[in-house]
Amino acid sequence: MVKIGKHEIGEFPLLLAPMEDVSDPPFRAVCKENGADLMYTEFISAEGLIRDAAKSVQKLDVFDYERPIGIQIFGDKIESMRLAASRAEEAQPELIDINYGCPVKKVVSKGAGAGILLDIPKMQQMTAEIVKQVNLPVTVKTRLGWDSSTIEIVEVAKRLQEAGIKALTIHGRTRQQMYKGEADWTMIAAVKNDPEIEIPIFGNGDIDSPEKAVEYKEKYGVDGIMIGRAAIGYPWIFNEIKHFMATGEHLEPPTIKQRVDAVKKHLSFSIDWKPGKTGIFEMRRHYTNYFKGIPHFKPYRTQLVELEDDQALFDVLDEISEKFSQSEFVS
Repeated sequence: MVKIGKHEIGEFPLLLAPMEDVSDPPFRAVCKENGADLMYTEFISAEGLIRDAAKSVQKLDVFDYERPIGIQIFGDKIESMRLAASRAEEAQPELIDINYGCPVKKVVSKGAGAGILLDIPKMQQMTAEIVKQVNLPVTVKTRLGWDSSTIEIVEVAKRLQEAGIKALTIHGRTRQQMYKGEADWTMIAAVKNDPEIEIPIFGNGDIDSPEKAVEYKEKYGVDGIMIGRAAIGYPWIFNEIKHFMATGEHLEPPTIKQRVDAVKKHLSFSIDWKPGKTGIFEMRRHYTNYFKGIPHFKPYRTQLVELEDDQALFDVLDEISEKFSQSEFVS
């Protein structure tokens, strides 16, 4: 059983990655329902939190149905990160996660996210200060290194463990790679297999099928897998992986009705959680992924991304459910 602090999260847990503008409570709701063992909030700016910025504070919303949940913070100033960790702790998650992996230019240019990979001593110091600041387990998500010439992830993992973290997730790319090329899981395995590493090590990158999840579990020996982009519009991937691991067989893909039901739940929560029309607007990025592979779907997609009335949207979804049968669906 894998544990983070006192929290048991499964024999081989499947984690939902923290994704900006994706991993909000509505999205997490459908992922939890479909088998995610541990989820994280979108990353939250430390400066935004300590200044009570509305967008940052709203990201602290966590709900009982999604536990265990981790709140992820990012920033470049140690004092701000300490204060932000305390603020996050007040929201009563199960753990605090530190983002040392975001590759986006506006984040790394300030020395936050993956930018801190250029200053490993500061990374260790910041981590140790956050661990001392809160009573919750602290975890980290990071990348292999800044670029191919600075991959020191085994040493980094040891220093983060020394700083007191309770688990480490490693995305198998460098910052320079962004999301291009293949993730290098051999380096993740090198961390997991180092005799000095005692904390759980989770791998992240390129897992998009049950077969690949099983292959990587057996080949690289990680304690669990974090799934990001493959879950967008397809939350069923978590239970599909679990079923395949347990039986060697595939679950039937979701029917059109199951897809529509998931979208309705996601949309309803989004409307309730976000003020005004924001919940409707932010849902638009998900429709293409939920209905990927359905032939002749474009007219319906156009309606879904243009309508601003919630009842009209639900009517279109009902029409989709009635019109498209599973026999027409191409996975």
